[in-house]
Amino acid sequence: MGNKTVVGHSEQRWDAIAKVKGQAKFTADFPFKNMLYGKILRSTIAHGYVESYDTSEALKVPGVVKIFLPEDLPQNKYSTAGHPWTLVQEKRDIQDRTILTRHVRVYGDDIAAVVAKSELAAIQALAKIKVTYKKYPVYWTPKEAMAVGAQRIHEERDNVIADTCVGFGDVTKSMAEADYVIKEQLSTSVQQHVHMENQIAVAYQDADQRWTCVSSTQIPHICRRIIAQAVGVSWSKIRVKKPFIGGGFGNKQDAVVEPLVVALSMACNGQPIQLALTREESIGNTRTRHAIDYNFSIGVKKDGTITAIDCEVFSNQGGYASHGHAIGGKGGTFINAIYKMDSLHYAAKTVYTNIVTAGAMRAYGMPQVVFALESVIDDAAEKIGMDPIEFRYKNRRPDGFYNEMSHVKQINFKVGECLEKGRKEFAWDKKLAASQAYKTGTKRRGVGIAAFSFGTAVYPFGLEVSGARLILMPDGCFKLMLGSTEIGQGADTAMSQMAAETIGVPFKNIIRDSFTDTDIDPYDTGAYASRQSYVTGFAVKEAAEKMKTKILARAAQTYDVRAEYIDIINGEIIYIPNGERLATLEEVAMASYFDMKDGKTITADSAVNIHQTTYASGCTLAEVEVDIETGRVKLLSIMNVHDSGKIINPLLATGQVEGGMAMGIGYGLSEGLRYDKTGRPLNNNLLDYKLPTTMDLPELKHTFVETDDPLGPFGNKSLGENPTVSPAPAIRNAVKNAIGIGINNLPLSPENVYEHLQVLKEGGQHV
Repeated sequence: MGNKTVVGHSEQRWDAIAKVKGQAKFTADFPFKNMLYGKILRSTIAHGYVESYDTSEALKVPGVVKIFLPEDLPQNKYSTAGHPWTLVQEKRDIQDRTILTRHVRVYGDDIAAVVAKSELAAIQALAKIKVTYKKYPVYWTPKEAMAVGAQRIHEERDNVIADTCVGFGDVTKSMAEADYVIKEQLSTSVQQHVHMENQIAVAYQDADQRWTCVSSTQIPHICRRIIAQAVGVSWSKIRVKKPFIGGGFGNKQDAVVEPLVVALSMACNGQPIQLALTREESIGNTRTRHAIDYNFSIGVKKDGTITAIDCEVFSNQGGYASHGHAIGGKGGTFINAIYKMDSLHYAAKTVYTNIVTAGAMRAYGMPQVVFALESVIDDAAEKIGMDPIEFRYKNRRPDGFYNEMSHVKQINFKVGECLEKGRKEFAWDKKLAASQAYKTGTKRRGVGIAAFSFGTAVYPFGLEVSGARLILMPDGCFKLMLGSTEIGQGADTAMSQMAAETIGVPFKNIIRDSFTDTDIDPYDTGAYASRQSYVTGFAVKEAAEKMKTKILARAAQTYDVRAEYIDIINGEIIYIPNGERLATLEEVAMASYFDMKDGKTITADSAVNIHQTTYASGCTLAEVEVDIETGRVKLLSIMNVHDSGKIINPLLATGQVEGGMAMGIGYGLSEGLRYDKTGRPLNNNLLDYKLPTTMDLPELKHTFVETDDPLGPFGNKSLGENPTVSPAPAIRNAVKNAIGIGINNLPLSPENVYEHLQVLKEGGQHV
């Protein structure tokens, strides 16, 4: 880019500024000139209506351009959820929000916006806007929102967003056939993603008179559609560009800031406007993991056979539908995927409340249902006096089981092998025996296990399409163009490996930047559901196979040999019968560009629609020490075992597993948003929101039961989200093994554990 400058700053200087601000780095051709800055005025009540605004003092702040109230911007109803569009109207996400609103449904709702010439001016103006509210009743829990006489949070629909019931068999009869029936109530916490980079977007009108949004998003192609629906233009009028971004974990699978920033630019004659959330806003006012309450019953016989599982689910959606019932409603399928039983009943309700809106978060509802399931499974094993690993192994679904609830045959399902390998490599029997010496005194030790099943992508419940394009460059390298989204998980590296291996060239020959542009790159639904190495992997493989076929056809013509007798090996055209090198790939590429007679550039495109899926599985084993005087749980050791097919890149896989384990450990031990009586989040900052640090974590051990999955493009299946699923219940079960108390609500913070110990003492039981 030479000596280009951006508003008086060299590229190097701008890069430094971007890093300091923790914002997305944009390319030098971005029109920063005359940049304006947007800030959101957030409600200071959790439920009510804005009756009036007084902006007179705010407008006097130097640098303020305009203050926008809800009626100043489009009021089209839309959904922020990052799901592919569906032609079936009844399956579409609930469109229940507008860009700005007077009807407040959560604390911190978007009720106005300020545009100014500097961020400081915008912040100063926010503080001077006076708002008069009419307050409504506030509902924190599904139970409160479902109560008789509860006011509707959205006038047009009931507070119960969805109510579904799935299963098979006769649960009442199967429970009666059990020797023991264990009934428990369990609940999970409001976990936040806390990705390194906050939400940020810039919007402007480009030279072609369309609207461009440069955004830190996981779903650029879907984001384009959501913006268009929100602002009321055709989809092609919107262009979304995604630079390399700093994480998302599902929070950026919602279009949280993009519709507003585009609407503000439209209202300001197309000037570039930046909307960057603070850390406090990102934690407290975007999306969270759903808090879910479970009423769980399991029937077991003395020999360890599970007769029935009955599960009642209440998912706390918060103020807006976002991903809605997709999270709470999916658990029954995966209970059926992992354990045998005669009967299953899974009834789920997703309910509007007045806490922060819940959305997609890594593993998409599975940490919640697996916490409930694996806690009760462990308690059932204890009830009949069976080793918890043996109990799970006995009741596991076999390889090849046809899951009638998902209509998927679970080929290559290796949860049994994971349990066996975990028992051996974690030294389960040795640690379990050693913990017996720590059942008295102030420090108690225990071990626990939890297993899980997990899908790969979203078929057959949702659309799974992807595209890839390869361009042969003159020097024998390839430009790989994808609509998939690199958010730090290593997708671009894995896709480049796939392309290189398929074509037969070194990895260095694949050029893949992390910039996605909806005008240029093939359609792909985005980064979620552990789908990219699977679904996009098929697209990359197909495009690479087409590219290789075209190159070999060109070489066969040039060197007068049959195409089936030549191959590409390490970037060279090889004559198979004698191993002779006919040409380098660069020579073929140069001819494709510049040969006077036959020169035609070589490109290859693919688009796939995947109508298959494969189930992954695994388990976590944990060892803890509990201080019964303080309630502090110290995690001594932990191991994840994963059945994820072929591991494409062991180094990236290790990073994924360790990061997911850390997130699962935080979910189990410390994380959760807390609120005061007004609904204001109390710990939406990095000081008070208790993420585990390296000092809180033991060595994060892991191992794989590696197989070549017959349904994966390269023998692979899901891994990205899986490591998050089972650490929390494994820790819960280890704590139970240590102190004899099954704690059924997350997180297992010192406060929570201590309170349970005190209840035990107050009941006259010896601890």
